[in-house]
Amino acid sequence: MMLLKDILYGVSLSAVSGSTNVMVNAIVFDSRKVGLDDVFVAIKGTVTDGHKYIEHVVAAGAKAIICEELPSVMVNGVVYVEVDNGNKALAIMASNYYGNPSKNLKLIGITGTNGKTTISSLLYQLFKKAGFKVGLISTIKIMVDDNVYATSHTTPDALTINYHLHLMNEVGVEYCFMEVSSHGIHQKRTEGLVFAGAIFTNLSHDHLDYHKTFAEYRDTKKILFDKLPKSAFALTNIDDKNGLVMLQNTKARKFTYALKSYADYRAQILENQFHGQLLKIDGDEVWSRLIGDFNAYNMLAIYSTADLLGLEKLEILRLLSELENVDGRFQYFISKEKITAIVDYAHTPDALKNVLITINALRTGNEKVITVVGCGGDRDKSKRPVMGHIATEFSNQAIFTSDNPRTESPAQIIKDMEEGVEAQNVRKVLAIENREQAIKTACQLAEANDIILIAGKGHETYQETNGVRVDFDDYKKVKELLTMLNK
Repeated sequence: MMLLKDILYGVSLSAVSGSTNVMVNAIVFDSRKVGLDDVFVAIKGTVTDGHKYIEHVVAAGAKAIICEELPSVMVNGVVYVEVDNGNKALAIMASNYYGNPSKNLKLIGITGTNGKTTISSLLYQLFKKAGFKVGLISTIKIMVDDNVYATSHTTPDALTINYHLHLMNEVGVEYCFMEVSSHGIHQKRTEGLVFAGAIFTNLSHDHLDYHKTFAEYRDTKKILFDKLPKSAFALTNIDDKNGLVMLQNTKARKFTYALKSYADYRAQILENQFHGQLLKIDGDEVWSRLIGDFNAYNMLAIYSTADLLGLEKLEILRLLSELENVDGRFQYFISKEKITAIVDYAHTPDALKNVLITINALRTGNEKVITVVGCGGDRDKSKRPVMGHIATEFSNQAIFTSDNPRTESPAQIIKDMEEGVEAQNVRKVLAIENREQAIKTACQLAEANDIILIAGKGHETYQETNGVRVDFDDYKKVKELLTMLNK
């Protein structure tokens, strides 16, 4: 139990009916989970509006209602508080409720289109190897030192974030690395958090169904940097044309990293092979198990962050060489028939292009590259033809299939992808709606030394169609199919 006025500290209040000097139990924004003496925050979401359920939650025992519009009928004994933005209020309240846990550790936010999961997960790995207690909030999972918690969003809701940061405080976590998505920033899920640093990776075509324009998408990312305190650091990739934009209004200490430009932290690729690459970082050579230009950027961002957080440089290089790939990020194996299968989360045009360019750079030229790829339903439709174009331009064979169709027709999504295929590449395309069948076909078409790329879902262990999720793991599936075909 906690005083409502303490939970509301720092929240901008427009109107109050009743006294905030009352004890409340939990903060809830899902009307189905409200219990006796809870405080309910009505959120205007993309699917439903919490304001519709105020009467229901009062009947369920809610003691206080936080809303953007006061209801016409207010029940005696219930406190009603009007705020400008329910999402922002929820985030600040969650932080207060859990004792402002982000202040008690060094929280580092990673934002950008690609690389967030790899950088956050590998920073977690590196700092664990260095002997620290570490936290991770990522697309794949939440880690509270050694304990694993499931997650369903790149940036979870504010209550989930603060609850897990609170758990991190309890076990003495010193550093937490957190993916920060544009959705999370726009929906105010990170309000009330105190970041010790932020990293910008890159910006390319994604989420334009949500943000409408590229400028809005970019400017939303920038908010993370705009709100950093003077004591924090802002680290940006200046090889990306949007890199310096992130630093324009930040109060934080500014640092840059690059492979092609002059920067505070620089790297060079000396060798690139299927089992790793040799990098030169700030004058020292280091072997990395992660391959490709995009991973060189990721490794450099990790090195830079570890240096800014005070780790010794030679120790960082040693730990970099020990880091292992993240699930679903250029995760590969080679079958007995010498067929290489690669599973990657590449679900944006830029990420798909980067992976295919990396694969093509490692080929001798005789192998076929077979790409299995789809696009998610109920998401940015404008990237579908671009994905179709890239898959066919950089592959010998492209199999268009279902990703997570959600409520859309898989056949229509594939048609949207086909619109981007140039005339000379049409012959390369096979359309197979069933993802398992598409992967099986790729395995059947592949010969010794050929390379199969299965793109789009990466670490995901499900496929979502019309609100139903069924078990589906690209990596397990392709391994199983290639083993079966070998027999």
